[in-house]
Amino acid sequence: MKIRSITCFYDPGARHAPQTLSRLGVLANTARQRLESAGYVVQTLRLATIPFPRMVPTCCNDSLVQLAQSLGQAGAGLGFDYVSVGPALPDEPGSYPLIPAILAAAPNLFCSGVMASPEAGISLPAVDACARVIAEAASLEPDGFANLRFAALGNVPSGSPFFPAAYHQPGMPPAFALAMECADVALAAFRLAPTLEEGRRVLVATLEEHARALDAVLLPLAGETGFDFLGYDFSPAPHPDPACSLGAALEAMGAAPLGQMGSLAAAALLADALDRGRWRRTGFNGLMLPVLEDAVLARRAAEGTLTVRDLLLFSAVCGAGLDTVPLPGDVTAGELQPLLLDVAALSLRLNKPLTARLMPIPGKKAGDATTFTFDYFANGAVMDLPARPLAGGLADGQATLALHPRPVR
Repeated sequence: MKIRSITCFYDPGARHAPQTLSRLGVLANTARQRLESAGYVVQTLRLATIPFPRMVPTCCNDSLVQLAQSLGQAGAGLGFDYVSVGPALPDEPGSYPLIPAILAAAPNLFCSGVMASPEAGISLPAVDACARVIAEAASLEPDGFANLRFAALGNVPSGSPFFPAAYHQPGMPPAFALAMECADVALAAFRLAPTLEEGRRVLVATLEEHARALDAVLLPLAGETGFDFLGYDFSPAPHPDPACSLGAALEAMGAAPLGQMGSLAAAALLADALDRGRWRRTGFNGLMLPVLEDAVLARRAAEGTLTVRDLLLFSAVCGAGLDTVPLPGDVTAGELQPLLLDVAALSLRLNKPLTARLMPIPGKKAGDATTFTFDYFANGAVMDLPARPLAGGLADGQATLALHPRPVR
């Protein structure tokens, strides 16, 4: 198990913000030192702000992009590897078109766009705007890599330490949280256990043991610094190393190759195990299936046994939605919009946070091999997107759809 990120949260517009940011930098670096002394590998330090439309009026486009760039530089100077400036918001429609410029301003900047929330429902204009952002951002870099730094959000609260979904709630005190990389723990639990129930028991017990060990390091640090510790996101984030593959963990449960009937049941059982664990929680704490970050997921997608429809179906029981999905470079915003709308609808109807991080790759068509050189990617093949532009009421560019969670009886 590794620590994917120590993520700090703050409001650049709050009183004493520069001093707070400096103190958060000290906190993050001190936490890294103490955690590494305790035997953990800390991969990154990250900083997340309040939603960028709340920092500067979106009418001041140049100022907002410059502010984002300045935050990226300030964060880097304090040791933060990445900075998320939060999501564009439906009540600030002018914020979505700024996202490609923010992504282009610095390679360490991340951001997102809200599509749906329990309070406001699904914003069809926001869904369309997120689709347009993805289509435009695909051309910022030759391999479409800029979309790694953007996600469309459905029902995602503040405080998630995983990027690109991370953001801080305006008015809340600065805080920090941990994003874990623990797919290897899930794989070991189910590969070695004689039964599925024993595998779940071992997984929960192992994660709880780590949470107690991490608490012993972080709770005293929170007391020393006065910053709130929000907790852990133990979503079993994978790594391209086959020994840290969530896809391999699901196949070890009996659903091989992943994508066949029974795969959804395996995913539900693993997600249920995460729900049983007792630790200080923040973020998703659910199943993540990032296609390009997992060797088995990438291979099954290339073989065609795992499809975009499968990933959407898994979102009903998993924790984070569609993640690092490689798509044809000629996909249009109109073809992306229906998929994003489905993610938004699932997030509200099932009352769970979901995201969509989609990566159209210029010049590639379905079935073409991906050729990324990113250390955290496992190359596979471009996936087909069987979607057509919306029509009728769902194509109403001004509508907001109220969607209530299914009642529990």
